[in-house]
Amino acid sequence: MSIIDNKIKHIAISRIDAMGDVILTLPVCIYLKLLVPDIIITFLARSYTQPLINSCTAVDHFINYDELEALSKDEQINLIEQRKIDVIVHEFSNEKITALARQAGIKIRIGRTSKYYNFINCNKLVKLKRKSSDLHEAQQMIYLLKPLGAIHIPTIGTLANLYEDSFKPRTELPVALNLYLNKDKFNLIIHPKSNGHGCEWVMDNFTQLIQELPQEKFNIIITGSASEHQLFKTWIPQLPDHVIDLSGKMTLNELIAFVSKADGLLASGTGPLHLAAALGIHTLGLFPAEPRPVNAIRWAPLGKKAEHIESDSDDLSSITVNIVFKRIIGWLQK
Repeated sequence: MSIIDNKIKHIAISRIDAMGDVILTLPVCIYLKLLVPDIIITFLARSYTQPLINSCTAVDHFINYDELEALSKDEQINLIEQRKIDVIVHEFSNEKITALARQAGIKIRIGRTSKYYNFINCNKLVKLKRKSSDLHEAQQMIYLLKPLGAIHIPTIGTLANLYEDSFKPRTELPVALNLYLNKDKFNLIIHPKSNGHGCEWVMDNFTQLIQELPQEKFNIIITGSASEHQLFKTWIPQLPDHVIDLSGKMTLNELIAFVSKADGLLASGTGPLHLAAALGIHTLGLFPAEPRPVNAIRWAPLGKKAEHIESDSDDLSSITVNIVFKRIIGWLQK
């Protein structure tokens, strides 16, 4: 079996989890297009990540899992059959989707051996334990192409470069949001929380960092989800008056456009961190050394200007404000 087999015309990538996971799966699509420019790629994901997938020029079609799940079983099968998909790669294992792909007659169905139902629903199995692997998440996603003959796993640097020409905002930033950016200062986005998906720096550290960054050089914008905006109501008043709070005030399309026009972003291992890295702006991620499933070995941001700092324990307490301050100040000289 070869990925350049002329019988393979249409490949589906299935990844129905969170924002950062989807961003780190997009290099699979870009890599496939580089290998086989005429291949058709469909991405199956949840509705809230669709703006990210639409921003990737390597993806041709989108299947909305939330809409698919609302259909009857017969309607689901019929919809998948109509797409005439030759291969589906289950980058995120989901029993319902693997069963549906089999029932819809997709000829090649790739999954991991770690899920029992894949032995029933998939006919190409890859041995990969994600939690113990030394591969970065994006590399793991490409490793699952092994049954198609993709035996070379690109380096982290190569994967980081893949985003440059293939991941861009599809919508213009509204004028009202653009006004919050200052062309005479370094526009720094600080995304303090992670919706519980990453190990978080304590809020007092963010407060101290913001107070120490020179106001004449930095325009600081706070971002976060609507629920995080509620958490910030007692924190924001503690910050200097020049800090701009945009938490809970942007759609994902607007966030993509806004981040693309900013200069830098600081966050823990969360979706906006990977978004900023993929868009090519200065990005600094904060990670614990352990446990392996959440550390930088697997989740470091990928981008031409992406950096990360790793602690020496299972929390971020060893990452001081001074360490982060020096990294961000250094961006002014780059």
